[in-house]
Amino acid sequence: MTLSTPPGRAHAPAGTRRLVRTLYASAFCDEFVLLYPVYALLFADTGLSVWQTASLFALWSLTGVLLEVPSGAWADAVSRRLLLILGPLLTAAGFALWVLVPSYGAFALGFVLWGAGGALGSGALEALVYDELERAGAADRYARVMGRARAIGIAATMSAMGLAGPVFARGGYDAVGAASVLACLAGAGVATRFPEHRTPSGGGERWSATLADARADRSVRGALLLVPAVTAVWGALDEYTPLLARDTGVAAETVPWLLLVIWAGATAGSLLAGAAERLTTSGFAALLTGSALALAVGALAGTPGALVLVALAFGGFQLATVLADARLQQRVDDTGRATLTSVAGLGSELGNLATYGAYAAAATAWGHGTAFALSAVPYLVTALVLAGAARTTVAAARARRGSRRSPS
Repeated sequence: MTLSTPPGRAHAPAGTRRLVRTLYASAFCDEFVLLYPVYALLFADTGLSVWQTASLFALWSLTGVLLEVPSGAWADAVSRRLLLILGPLLTAAGFALWVLVPSYGAFALGFVLWGAGGALGSGALEALVYDELERAGAADRYARVMGRARAIGIAATMSAMGLAGPVFARGGYDAVGAASVLACLAGAGVATRFPEHRTPSGGGERWSATLADARADRSVRGALLLVPAVTAVWGALDEYTPLLARDTGVAAETVPWLLLVIWAGATAGSLLAGAAERLTTSGFAALLTGSALALAVGALAGTPGALVLVALAFGGFQLATVLADARLQQRVDDTGRATLTSVAGLGSELGNLATYGAYAAAATAWGHGTAFALSAVPYLVTALVLAGAARTTVAAARARRGSRRSPS
């Protein structure tokens, strides 16, 4: 399939401007959380052991896994905008608990609230944005708009990391916690500005029918599988990039600068989504292949300069993530859009968990560089599957043309 943008459409139609502005502001608020770089320190300073901290991360992931699909079905049954408002409020409550009553129980409840808040937004956001763009006759701009939103989110994360140090130095955990809560509250306020013209489906019985329809439709099933195939591995690898950077032999104070290079690559990938909308399935396979090879070579080289290749790989994977989401949105029906997007998100969550385990085993045995390089293998396999599917489609089209030419 080819994702195309009609020539001459350089700007969003007037009816989508409010949607786009709100989306970009929401993306910034969601990621501008000053607690991100220091919450592990908060846990340690409260007296938690490594295993207790690990159990909190596991609880966070488990909450997302359990609530991902039900929250998507709820978004289809009620107002998607409502869920986008509630999500940041739950996250704000969790962060407030962490700094007001720091303890293992408060941290655990906070992670449950954070996981629930993230699950409410997952699926609902993509569905709302696509439906509103489609209503305005601008569905072809979805990849471009979501790519820019993801880039803004990355920029917000990097800004929060830069500000966390000075704010923490002046006010400690209370200051960074208060700033994080305010960012979440601002995100909830921004979400009230999302336009929503759809009529909720009402009732919860539709979600099972939506899943059955997706299972029976080969194109939808393929699009559902592509999302986790593209997002799961590199979505887990980003947690280990500081360790990969440190293993190149640089001083500890240089590691953040190398991480900026890597995330600059991911940001560039997001911004290229609009230009890459016309990629065919073969082109998509080539994108994954090139990104996988860049990841393997850059990780195995073990030098600071080679991390530029890792940045290129992350840019390619981020671009593929946006395009895979766009392909899914184009194939699903609006009544079950959030549900199926959440199913794809569930696949990504499970893939993340599997990647964490596989990475830990590989890094323990052979080091971080080799673990990163081995993580390129699933992308090469996905690229081969896509290339095979593209060849089959081309062969079938040629056969149909040949049958029409042959005399009856």
